[in-house]
Amino acid sequence: MDAVIEVTWFAGGALLVLVALDSAVRTFVLPRGVVVPYSRLVFVAVRRLFDLRLRFARSYEARDRVMAMYAPLTLLILPGTWLVLVIAGFTGMFRALGFPTWREAFTTAGSSLFTLGFVRPPDLPTTALAFSDATIGLGLIALLISYLPTIYNSFSRRERRVAALAIRAGTPPSAVELLIRQHRIGRLDQLDDLWITWQEWFAELEETHTSLAVLVFFRSPQPDRSWVTASGAVLDSAAFVNSTIDVPWTPQAGLCVRSGYIALRAIGDFFGVPYEPDPAPTDAISIAREEFDDACATLAAAGVPLKADGDQAWRDFAGWRVNYDTVLLALANLTVAPYAPWSSDRSVRFRVRGLPRRRSRFR
Repeated sequence: MDAVIEVTWFAGGALLVLVALDSAVRTFVLPRGVVVPYSRLVFVAVRRLFDLRLRFARSYEARDRVMAMYAPLTLLILPGTWLVLVIAGFTGMFRALGFPTWREAFTTAGSSLFTLGFVRPPDLPTTALAFSDATIGLGLIALLISYLPTIYNSFSRRERRVAALAIRAGTPPSAVELLIRQHRIGRLDQLDDLWITWQEWFAELEETHTSLAVLVFFRSPQPDRSWVTASGAVLDSAAFVNSTIDVPWTPQAGLCVRSGYIALRAIGDFFGVPYEPDPAPTDAISIAREEFDDACATLAAAGVPLKADGDQAWRDFAGWRVNYDTVLLALANLTVAPYAPWSSDRSVRFRVRGLPRRRSRFR
């Protein structure tokens, strides 16, 4: 084989192995949310197949059953594609080191990668290469096994809070229902514990769902629950308290909204969700004034005290909601979230496009 061709095959094979290792390290090990082109390609390709299947689903229950398999299946397919890249890369490198046929090079690469040991390399360079092949293969499998508990522990912590919210906000979760129930037990003015708990939940959500982005697509054990719709219900509840409910002012509700939209935006950034990073309080939101008035009427009928100036309450509510409205609906669509008022009931598909970024201001 010509020397130039040998160098080309060896370099090409090494590049494939590096792509697999880079994807593995940045997907699972790197403790920050970065877009890994190869991992993203695999997830998008599998999602396209699932989207085709969703076209034949006639109900939400059918869509939920389909999407429940998306994240776990892709999580298993991704390491499989890494192994394919590694075996292809080492096949090229073994061929470049003098193996007479592609079949022999492939057999040696596979035997080494899966530590089968039925092929013995003929010399020191190929033996060293076989050791490297086996080490990488074992490392990739060990990496997946070791990170599965981390993924499921994060999932479990997320879902405990989502399940607990059903006690306060019903199923599907609703800000109106949460506030009515708090009023009935006489704790409408004692919600700081809820806001602080969800501030911590949002902080963990931002960290786990960007560094381990597959968690975004892990669905709740109950098909009518979702981390997205739970987020929307809590944020809308805090926005109502800040704007409409006649209770003593507390900073914790505002801090909850801020922690929530920061977390949702961080996850949205990872998936290329377009949104205005510095919206004006008067910008349009997906909630119509009539819907807001209906919610206020429901609250008033249940005895919840409301502020006298309804127009100002609407302006204040919209000023809080505008911070998370767009990204909440996009994430509801991305995850095929179950029905919930003011979130998944109006989610629409988004197109990835850039927006001019301005420095955010504190509100």
